[in-house]
Amino acid sequence: MARQLDEQMAGRFAVGRRLRVLDVGMGRGTQALRLARAGHRVTGVERDTTMIAAAREALAGQPEGIRERMRIVEGDGRDTGVHFLPGSFDVVLCHGVLMYVEEADPLLAGLARMLAPGGLLSLLVRNADALAMRPGLHGDWSGALAAFDTTTYRDGLGADVRADRLTTLTAKLAGIGAPLHTWYGVRVFTDTAPEGAAPPDHLDTLLAAEERAGRTDPYRGIAALLHLCGVRG
Repeated sequence: MARQLDEQMAGRFAVGRRLRVLDVGMGRGTQALRLARAGHRVTGVERDTTMIAAAREALAGQPEGIRERMRIVEGDGRDTGVHFLPGSFDVVLCHGVLMYVEEADPLLAGLARMLAPGGLLSLLVRNADALAMRPGLHGDWSGALAAFDTTTYRDGLGADVRADRLTTLTAKLAGIGAPLHTWYGVRVFTDTAPEGAAPPDHLDTLLAAEERAGRTDPYRGIAALLHLCGVRG
């Protein structure tokens, strides 16, 4: 997904431009730190105090120049208007968050308002059109049959959360003034890999296969996750 994001940023902004990035639901700050290392000014928003502590610890170990480029704000992604002025960012990330928000429309509209004209909105969501894949590949046939008729699933923590359909999100992005520019699949081949498994041999080849599948039909349509990129008009 990082490669996909970099591709979209490189295609939209001038080489060497230092971008203003907002990472909503930054978690441990992995993506935010990566972009700060690349020279961008990054603001991470997170409400989970454990995640914030981990992000601050990771940031503390970085060189001073990187620490100066990254800011961490404790807050909810639905309250971006409280913390920032409209149009304050060139890039807004919201990765792995929508599935935990009961009503996504206000969050999406708020994210779009944060974007400057021409800005990039990057969303990572669970693919509701592929929910039957995981149970089916594990031989859970009743689970696979049930997944065809739902947009909810059980996450790794045992919580029932929501998945999103590409067609639905495409309409939502158009409605908030950040229409879909392109989309990718994420975890086409590797979604059933055991949690915590050691990296396989030939990892570069695996990543190349995933990257190719994530931009190629029909493979991207059955990915576990969808990476959608909208552009503010």
